[in-house]
This record gives sequence, structure tokens and C-alpha cells, in this order.
Amino acid sequence: MARTTPGVTRRRILDEAVRLFATRGYDTTSIADIQTACGLHPGSGALYKHFPSKAAVLEAAVHDNLARLAARTAETADAQLPEDPREALRVLADVVWAFMAADRDLIRLMIREFTGFPELFEQMWHGVVATVYRRGTEWITTLRDQGRAAVPDPEATAAVLVASLTYYPILDVLIGHTPGDLAPDRFLAAWLDSSIAALNLRA
Repeated sequence: MARTTPGVTRRRILDEAVRLFATRGYDTTSIADIQTACGLHPGSGALYKHFPSKAAVLEAAVHDNLARLAARTAETADAQLPEDPREALRVLADVVWAFMAADRDLIRLMIREFTGFPELFEQMWHGVVATVYRRGTEWITTLRDQGRAAVPDPEATAAVLVASLTYYPILDVLIGHTPGDLAPDRFLAAWLDSSIAALNLRA
């Protein structure tokens, strides 16, 4: 067997572990399964050179993916949104859908295994998801304070808009169907129209 670079092997272990945990479940995935998926001999114990246990693999995988997601989310939060509200909403939608598409296995894993590791996935919520809701709230509040939107509760409005946006890829990840089995362009067009109406924009 060819020699491997430790950093590359570690990354491959984490990526394959997330995929297996997401598709098979954490409890039914063995260390041997992960090693086989990585091209390591299933009985070699090679995984233990990088991680002390299967639980440690899960924790490291979530933390590594969380760090990447947090970095992308922070970039989005710091970015200047377009002046036009509809274009700003489209940017939000593009960003949210892009990072959810890039981490489908992690989303499936979080949903499937949340009850077994609530503290671990709570970190993901506060580190990434809550940031998107907070950014939406800040943006809507700014529109209201500028007199451009009549929104009595920016926080609740942001929660509804973001939740309806994220439901599309989540349902697709979980059951392979989208709301109403709509194509993404149709869903996004309707979401943009509904969001603009919810903002009650003023001329």
C-alpha cells in the first residue's frame, strides 16, 4: 500500500466519516467501514494514529466543517449587500443555498444525529446558522430605520424569510424532494416575491 501524507489521510478520514455517518448513521458505521472507505486496511487500526475513537472522528469532522462554514458565513456577514432590496435578497439566497449545497452530508448528519450529540451540534447552530438569522435581522432593521420598509418585528420577519429559504435544500437533502417538487428557479422567484411583500417597502 502506498504511503500517505498524515494531513491528507486525516482529511480523507473526516470526509469519508461524515459521508458514512450521514448515509448509514453513526451507530451503524464502524471504524473498519471508515478505514475501508479511505483506502486503509480495515483491520490495521490506522485510523487510531489520527483519532482516539469514533466519537473523536465525529467531533473533529463537525468542528472542521464548522470552521469552514463559519469562515464563509463571516465573509457574508461582513459583505456589503446591494442597495436594491430584491438584489440583496437574491445575494442572501445565493449564499445560503451555496453553502448548504456544499455541505449536504453535514446537514444530513446534523439532523440524523442531533439527539445523540446535542452539545456538539448546538455549537454549529450558534457558530453558523444563528449568524445568518442575525445578519437578516440587522439588514431588515436598517431598512426600517431608514424608512424604506414597514416591518414591525424585523427579527421575526428575518426568521420567517431565512427558514422558508433553508427549507428547500433541507427537504431535498432529507427525502430527495423539494417543496411542491418545484425547480429551484421557480421556488426562488416566488420566495423573492413573498419576501419583498413581507418587507412592505415604501417608495
